[in-house]
Amino acid sequence: MLALRRTMTTWTVSVPIAALLVLALTWDRKLDGVMVVVVGLFLAGAVLAAVHHAEVVAHKVGEPYGSLVLAVAVTVIEVALIVTLMISGGEKTQSLARDTVFAAVMITCNGILGLSLLIGALRRRLAVFNPEGTGGALATVATLATLSLVVPTFTIGRSGPQFSPAQLTFAAVVSLALYALFVMVQTGRHRDYFLPVGSEGETLPEEVHADPPSNRQALASVGLLLVALVAVVGDAKSVSPAIEAGVAAVNLPPAFVGVIIALLVLLPETLAAARAARRDRVQISLNLSLGSAMASIGLTIPAIAIASIWLEGPLLLGLGGTQVTLLALTVVTGVLTVVPGRATLLQGGVHLVLFAAFVFLAASP
Repeated sequence: MLALRRTMTTWTVSVPIAALLVLALTWDRKLDGVMVVVVGLFLAGAVLAAVHHAEVVAHKVGEPYGSLVLAVAVTVIEVALIVTLMISGGEKTQSLARDTVFAAVMITCNGILGLSLLIGALRRRLAVFNPEGTGGALATVATLATLSLVVPTFTIGRSGPQFSPAQLTFAAVVSLALYALFVMVQTGRHRDYFLPVGSEGETLPEEVHADPPSNRQALASVGLLLVALVAVVGDAKSVSPAIEAGVAAVNLPPAFVGVIIALLVLLPETLAAARAARRDRVQISLNLSLGSAMASIGLTIPAIAIASIWLEGPLLLGLGGTQVTLLALTVVTGVLTVVPGRATLLQGGVHLVLFAAFVFLAASP
C-alpha cells in the first residue's frame, strides 16, 4: 500500500496534470520544433499514466471487469489518436485506422510475442506456456484480423478496399462479440488455460499481488485517468500536423503514421510483457501480447465504425498484397510456435524477424 501511495503522488499524478496544462497553453496554436518535442513528450507520458491509472481501477473492480477497464482505456487512446489525425489529415488518412490496427497486430503477435519468447528462452532454455489458452487467443486474433482487414479487399459492395455500411456494421458487431466471448472464457470457464505453467506443464501458483487500492485511491485514479485521456486527445491534435510533416519530410509513406501510433499505444504492454517474461511468467506475457491484439481489433473497429458516421470520405480497411502476405505468415508461424507449448530462441528470433520485416516494409513498401 505504501508503494502504491508513493506511486500515486509522483509522476502518475503530475504528468497528466502537466500534460493538460500544456494542452491549454498550446491549444489552436502553430507549434515550432521545440514545442512539438515538448508536447510529444507529455503526450507519451500521459499515455503511460493513463494505462497506469486504468490498471489501478482494474485492480479495484476485479475480473472480468478489470480486463475491460484496461482494454477500453487503451482503446480510447488508440481511437482518439486515429480519429484526431483522420479529421486533420484529409484524404491521406483514409486508411489510417487500417494501418494502425494492422501495425498493432504485427507489433503484438511478432514484436511483443517474439521478445517474450526470447527472454523466456534465455532465462530457462525453453519458454513454456499453455497451448490451449494461447492457441485459442491466436485463433481469435486471426479470425478478427481476417474479417476486419482482409475481407474488405475482396468485397464488391463498395469500390476499393472498403466495406459497405451493412458489412461494416456486421464486422463491428462480430468483432465486439468475439472479444466479449474471449474475455468470458479467459476470466471464467477456462481461466486455468491462461495461468503460468512450469517446465512439466503444471499450473504454477498465482503470484501474490498487492492489496486492492482503497476507494479513495480508486476514485483518484478514475479522475486522473479522465484527465490523462483528455490530455492525450488534445495533445495528439496539437502535434498531428508535425507528425504528418515529419513523416513526409523523411520520405516515409503516410501509412507509417499508423506504425507510430501503434508503437506509442502499445509501449506499456511491451514493458509489462518483458517484465513478466523475466519473472518466468511467459504465459502472462503471451496473454498481454495476444490480448492487446484482440482489443485493438475487437474494440477499435467498432469504435471507428461509429466514428465513421461523422468522418468525411471512405474508410479504407482492406490490406494490400504485401500486408496480407505478412499477416498470413504471422498466423502460420504463430500456430507452429503455439502448438508444442514450448519455444526456443529460434521461435522468438523468427517472430522478431517478421516484426523487423513489417517495420522495414512499412517504411519502404
